[in-house]
Amino acid sequence: MLRRALRLRLGPCLSGRGLGTYRGGSTLDWDGKVSKIKKKFQSIFPGGAWSPLYDTSHLPPERSDVVIVGGGVLGLSVAYWLKRLEKQQGAIQVLVVERDHTYARASTVLSVGGIRQQFSLPENVQLSLFSAEFLRNINFLGRAFLCTQEYLAVVDDPPLDLQFNPSGYLLLASEEGAAIMERNVKMQRQEGAKVCLMSPEQLQKKFPWINTEGVALASYGLENEGWFDPWCLLQGLRRKLQSMGVLFCQGEVTRFISSSSHMETASGEQVTLKRIHEVHVKMDHSQEFQPVECAIVVNAAGAWSGQIAELAGVGTGPPGTMQGTKLPVEPRKRYVYLWHCPQGPGLEAPLVADPSGAYFRREGLGNSYLGSCSPTEEEEPDPGNLEVDYDFFQEKVWPRLAQRVPAFETLKVRSAWAGYYDYNTFDQNGVVGPHPLVINMYFATGFSGHGLQQAPAVGRAVAEMMLEGHFQTINLSPFLFGRFYFGEKAQEHCIL
Repeated sequence: MLRRALRLRLGPCLSGRGLGTYRGGSTLDWDGKVSKIKKKFQSIFPGGAWSPLYDTSHLPPERSDVVIVGGGVLGLSVAYWLKRLEKQQGAIQVLVVERDHTYARASTVLSVGGIRQQFSLPENVQLSLFSAEFLRNINFLGRAFLCTQEYLAVVDDPPLDLQFNPSGYLLLASEEGAAIMERNVKMQRQEGAKVCLMSPEQLQKKFPWINTEGVALASYGLENEGWFDPWCLLQGLRRKLQSMGVLFCQGEVTRFISSSSHMETASGEQVTLKRIHEVHVKMDHSQEFQPVECAIVVNAAGAWSGQIAELAGVGTGPPGTMQGTKLPVEPRKRYVYLWHCPQGPGLEAPLVADPSGAYFRREGLGNSYLGSCSPTEEEEPDPGNLEVDYDFFQEKVWPRLAQRVPAFETLKVRSAWAGYYDYNTFDQNGVVGPHPLVINMYFATGFSGHGLQQAPAVGRAVAEMMLEGHFQTINLSPFLFGRFYFGEKAQEHCIL
């Protein structure tokens, strides 16, 4: 009771309002009085440092215009472009909710950090070209959009060093896949990507360490392809967003409060429209939760976005209806192995993707390499943990690597880790834009392993849809949620 009484009496003074003077005294006088009060508190309640009672600094705000669920690069990019494109500075309040502030299990930081334009869909080529431009000019004035401000530069802070390595991607095709590769490269060039085709003879001449057996054709990215530091991009976005006034909260979204209205379609089907009014955020290591009133929710929860969608009622209706159509995104565990090989490919080595599914790239300058192989559907590991299966490397990855690069016969694995893909089981492609029935929930998820490299472009696309009602820079209509109901796949075949 004593604590409560003192807090009620002293609360207005301790809040920071009117600290310029105190009953005619100076700020220094008031600071001294506060210091004495703290000492009294400590003498009454020994054993711990004094701290204000009922501290709510860890809680999210009670209201926010936009709540973004997921603080990885996709969620942060949406927040960045919302603030960047808002008509009046400070007009939109944005809250980013991330349950793991260490990002220890986040897909972003567990990625190999690649960026490429070699995809099978024009939209994915365009997304990666946009993002490459963004990353290459991350500390400078934007050239592509006549911007008057820098991308992620912050006044008085050092420039970001993404450690971008423009060594390109080298995709290898068997006889069976050569024709498809030719069609893909033709489309990629039409979209503006700098990609060339190489015969086995040309391949052997340029990269003599490759065994070309079983290779009928190769495609090689000449510009804007390679790899970069994902952690640097993540921290750069967070730093920039803080300077733009975006709020962050560590917690888990556990509930949505919605209102419903009913309507009938032209075909006579009864549908229910929902609007989310409130997001409940459970605090870390606590049963406490904070309700946050909001106008828009962005589902950028990565591998867990399917669960967040279900919380909002997505896919909970009768089968075969739009209300019963689920967000088909689930966690898929992928391994990344780090090995050393003194006689391995040199500094000119690109990221190599074999027809067998195995891939690798250099890591640093000391003959170390990163790589792996995606499992088949029958081999999919349990996503319930991030334990690494070293037998998978020995049995599935190493034989394929050694067949393609004979020097890898003598490699030695140094370490490994596992991370999650936000895997879209429908067509392995992103989900971007609003839900048709939960009318104020937007998606930025489901990219099945290529979300990191396309995040700058995806974030802008979602922000454009929210602010203008349509895509402007890149038309991502094939990536809208409605395709799951209509069965219209935007199938991406170039998944590593």
